[in-house]
Amino acid sequence: MRNLMAALTFSLISSLSFAQPPASPVAGSWEGAIDAGAVKLRIGVVITVKPDGVLSATMDSPDQGAFDLPLGGVTFADGVLKFVLQRANGAFEGRVNAAGTEIAGTWTQGMALPLVLKRVEKVSRPNRPQEPKPPFPYVSEDIPIVNAPGMAVLAGTLTRPQGPGPFPAVILISGSGPQNRDEEIFGHKPFFVLADHLTRRGIAVLRYDDRGVGKSTGKFASATSEDFAGDAWAAWQTLSMRPEIDARRIGLLGHSEGGLIAPMLAAAHPEIAFVIMVGGPGVPGDQIMLAQAAAIMKASGAPEAAITANTDLQKQIFAILRDETSMARVAERIEAIPAGSKEASAALVKQSSSPWMRFFVLHDPAPALAKVRCPVLALGAELDLQVLPGQNLPVIEAALKQGGNTDVTVMRLPGLNHLLQPAKTGLPAEYAQIETTIAPAALDAITAWIQKRTGLAK
Repeated sequence: MRNLMAALTFSLISSLSFAQPPASPVAGSWEGAIDAGAVKLRIGVVITVKPDGVLSATMDSPDQGAFDLPLGGVTFADGVLKFVLQRANGAFEGRVNAAGTEIAGTWTQGMALPLVLKRVEKVSRPNRPQEPKPPFPYVSEDIPIVNAPGMAVLAGTLTRPQGPGPFPAVILISGSGPQNRDEEIFGHKPFFVLADHLTRRGIAVLRYDDRGVGKSTGKFASATSEDFAGDAWAAWQTLSMRPEIDARRIGLLGHSEGGLIAPMLAAAHPEIAFVIMVGGPGVPGDQIMLAQAAAIMKASGAPEAAITANTDLQKQIFAILRDETSMARVAERIEAIPAGSKEASAALVKQSSSPWMRFFVLHDPAPALAKVRCPVLALGAELDLQVLPGQNLPVIEAALKQGGNTDVTVMRLPGLNHLLQPAKTGLPAEYAQIETTIAPAALDAITAWIQKRTGLAK
């Protein structure tokens, strides 16, 4: 019997060995980077061979916080590797060198950019040392936020200190673009880091997925800052009904566009206890975007002629947004602007002809700021190239004080960028490369200010 079992075992092992997939010169792990000018994105690709010899692959974009994205159409023939990332309308085609250590090719996604993948032992993942790890010394609870008028149910996370409370609280409002409750960007989770820091110090925090993002329902594409303000107000109302939360001490912290939304709400709702604007705007959106583009291009080394040409293009688009109320008409007129290529024209239309863009470009934050009576902390980062502190902080301070607000704190944080990271240039290309998610000095400044305004400070 033992001999028979041994023979059967040997036979099984032999048959399995013959079932192994054939070797492929492209099987394994590869890394490279797509240089798109202001942003440099690292790419990791892992290619495996199925038992039938068919190639399969996944892609990581660690700087965007995206991992194990399935790739399709993976083929290797005549020394050329091809694959597509269907969810992003991206495609790669490249040739493997003779040594099998490098694949030089082109990544196409709206435009064609060079991408060289080099063989590595293992695809690397970004280091984010500040990301909180369990166990947590506080209560974390997922709660729904119902915005009936906005036809959205937002998925939120409430973190609160242990005990019955009632605790002071802050609601976090994200910046522009579809954001999850952690405001995740380039592998960083700023709102997660901030919520953890505050909750450990006695302050409850509610953060939530934007409408149409993550586990939240609702439509994001057609929403404007006013719609997002409705979502934030629904979050305030939800939080105010919790017995563990002191409704008299619930404030708002808005980052970037969130710094526009928070004062809009505070101006309309005196129940809001305080407002923190992090990189928030004080001037109309068209001025924000003109200054932003010029600052980023200049810091990237673009010639003055290119900066001037881009400014002129932006002004044309903003004029159209002011003239037209129909998005179809806006798209039609923007499409008629010479943009160099069909792809570039399509991208311009997509970026510019939305209700959000029209509202943001035309909206002036100053009138709402002048109506805010609760305590306000306006934080600006000296290296912020997206919402320039020199352009916005003086206007924010003036509008608040002219309106009669007697508790206004304006702080310029040296050496930090738009995400409150310690930076060298402030360029968005640095965001992913910096390991720190939020500078400790910024976390401490926000915490101390809230503690003082809510009676927690000793």
